[in-house]
Amino acid sequence: MRAINNTRSTPIALTVVHARTLWARSRGLLGRDRLEPGAGLLLEPCSGIHTVGMAYPIDALFLNRDGRVIHLVDRMKPMRFSRYILRAHSVLELPPGTIQQTGTLLGDRVVFEK
Repeated sequence: MRAINNTRSTPIALTVVHARTLWARSRGLLGRDRLEPGAGLLLEPCSGIHTVGMAYPIDALFLNRDGRVIHLVDRMKPMRFSRYILRAHSVLELPPGTIQQTGTLLGDRVVFEK
């Protein structure tokens, strides 16, 4: 599926993998050399993430149930933990620099298309 910033009519990720099971969410991006440009991982449900065991930074968009960006993390370094965002329903993990490149801001609405 694809992730689109509906507020700005901008594509965020062209290939998004949806991690819904406990196993898929737990594994996340572990074991990958990097997150390819245009790729993303949607963790649902999810209110907090970490980069323990990863060797590269990521961007992360924390979304509420309506797909609104309620928190964002730009270039989260390896071996870090995000804040726990109580109102978050899902987190979209992206290659570093994606937030800046797409101009995504708090309050923007992200939609997912097949």
